Amino acid sequence: MEIKDNQLLRQFEIMTPDGLLVLEYAIQERKLFLTKLHHPENLEIDICNEFIKTVLAFAEEKRFKVVPTHPKIAHFFRKNPVYKELLPPGIKL
Repeated sequence: MEIKDNQLLRQFEIMTPDGLLVLEYAIQERKLFLTKLHHPENLEIDICNEFIKTVLAFAEEKRFKVVPTHPKIAHFFRKNPVYKELLPPGIKL
C-alpha cells in the first residue's frame, strides 16, 4: 500500500476506489499524534485497517511513539494489542 505523506497539510493520504482516505497528524517531541481520520462513508473496514497499519509501520521505522487522539484510532489499538508497544509510557486504552 503506497501512502503519500503530505507534510504541508500534515496528513497521510491514500486514494481508494471509494475516495480519498486521510489521517491527519502532528509531530511533537518524537511523538506522532494521530488526530483525525477522514474516510468515505462506504469504505471497507479492512482497507482502513491496512492504512492504519502502514502508518504505524512508518512510525515504528522513524522510532516515534504514537498517541491516538481520534476514537477510531484508539479503537484500532484496543483491537490490535500488538501495537501497544508504540504507545508512550502512561497511555492506557
